[in-house]
Amino acid sequence: MAGKRTVLTAGLRRLSVLLNDMREQAGLSKEDVSGKTGINITTLYRIETAQARPQRRTLTAMLDLYGVTDQQRTDALELLSDALKPGMSRPYEASLTDVYAAYINFESEALSARHYQTSHIPGLLQTEQYAIAVIDTSMPKLEAAALERRARARLDRAAVLTKTDPLELWVVLDEAAIRRMVGGPEVMNGQLMRLLEEIKKKNVILQILPFEAGAHPGMAGAFTLLDFPNPADPELVYVEGIAGDELIEGHTEIRRFGVIFDQLRAMALSPRDSVALINDAAAHMR
Repeated sequence: MAGKRTVLTAGLRRLSVLLNDMREQAGLSKEDVSGKTGINITTLYRIETAQARPQRRTLTAMLDLYGVTDQQRTDALELLSDALKPGMSRPYEASLTDVYAAYINFESEALSARHYQTSHIPGLLQTEQYAIAVIDTSMPKLEAAALERRARARLDRAAVLTKTDPLELWVVLDEAAIRRMVGGPEVMNGQLMRLLEEIKKKNVILQILPFEAGAHPGMAGAFTLLDFPNPADPELVYVEGIAGDELIEGHTEIRRFGVIFDQLRAMALSPRDSVALINDAAAHMR
């Protein structure tokens, strides 16, 4: 029987980084740890890359070997407790890829998101009818129950925009997304009206990148930059693609996507002018 699926969360990522740092500070290789504790070296690798949650006894054995302070031990055990809590994606994980499920978890804990989208309205701003039409078209062989679960996951994500400390969302949206007819005129008009309501929120900024802007650095595809309130959680980039989605870490890559986003928002219409363009698109949908 296959092992229990582990979907990445911020708590699990933080714990993996801490354990890697502790091992290195103790001057031990993974082989040393495996030889002294009996923990399989593959298991150690998976723990330190956040692909697996350590059992409490495994974590205790590692902490004992590393000779950590009482405070470090407490911190590690608290992170394990956090990592064991179900993420935002838990109810829908059977219908989601590991990367997308992890992204939902990270998004729910993020401080801000800078999102560029090329072809459709971003998931956080979609209506149910629009979400179903997008998913049904892009995944035509998906069973009805799975389609419904994916659509529900997409809609439930929007709670991050209205929670006590809401996500700060900045979207640059290609004009094609508001011009393309998805689900028919009624569905598309309803989606554009929803978009106009969502961008009234103080924590949501939207700019349309018009066709007249010509070639631009976002033509390779959609992406989202997430940053977090906890300094221990480094920024992430989520990249969408036909071949599969990807979560990217690393200062160089984060900086590259940050520069691209800055260029896109400089080329896009102002939020006020973007509202006018959305209203124009809506008028043509009626």
